[in-house]
Amino acid sequence: MSHSHWTLQPSELFAAGPVVPVIVITDIKQAIPLAQALLDGGIRVMEVTLRTEHGLPAIAAIAKQFPQALIGAGTVINPQQLAAVAAAGGKFAISPGATPALLSAGAQGNMALIPGVVSPSELMCGLEQGYDHFKFFPAEASGGVPALKALNAPFGGITICPTGGISLKNAKDYLALDFVHCIGGSWIVPMNLVEEGQWQKITELCKEAVAALS
Repeated sequence: MSHSHWTLQPSELFAAGPVVPVIVITDIKQAIPLAQALLDGGIRVMEVTLRTEHGLPAIAAIAKQFPQALIGAGTVINPQQLAAVAAAGGKFAISPGATPALLSAGAQGNMALIPGVVSPSELMCGLEQGYDHFKFFPAEASGGVPALKALNAPFGGITICPTGGISLKNAKDYLALDFVHCIGGSWIVPMNLVEEGQWQKITELCKEAVAALS
C-alpha cells in the first residue's frame, strides 16, 4: 500500500533540504517577510505550526505568494485540521502523533501527511495504513539518536525526520543515520528574531545551517 495519489510525495519533501524549519507565527504580518528570508537562506520547506490562530492564514498567504516554496503545517492533530490545511493551499501536514482517525484521513486525502511516532506500536499503525515517512517527536526528550536507532531497527524501508530539541550542535548526529534525510528545527527561526523582524539574521542562520548540514 502506498499513497501515490498524494500531490507531493514525502520523499520529495524530505529530499528538499536538510532542515525543516518549525515556524510559529504570532502576527500574520510576519508570514511573507519570513518566507522570503527562508528562501533567501536556501530553505524551501516550511512547517508553520497550527499552535496560533495565525497558522492557517500564514500558510494561505505564503502558498499564494511563493509557489516555489514547499509550505505545510505542523501540529496537525485531527482530520478537521488536515482538511483546513489542504484548503489553505498547504502541500503537506506534519502531526506530533498518530491516531487511527488521522492516519485514515491522511491516507484518503490528496495531501502528504507525516505522522509523529515515538514507539514501535505507533510505527506499526502507520505502516499498516501505507505510511513509510514519519516524524520522530520529541526527539531529544525521547532518547535522541540511540532511541531512534533502536526504534528503527525492527523496520526496514522507513524514513524518519527527527524533531524536538535539535540544534546545529546535534543535527549531524541524526543526519548521519541512513534512514534520516532531514531534521526539524526551530533554531533557524527563533521566535524573538521573528517577532523583532530580524529577517537578515534569519537568512544568515538558514545559510549557516544549509552549509553545515548539506
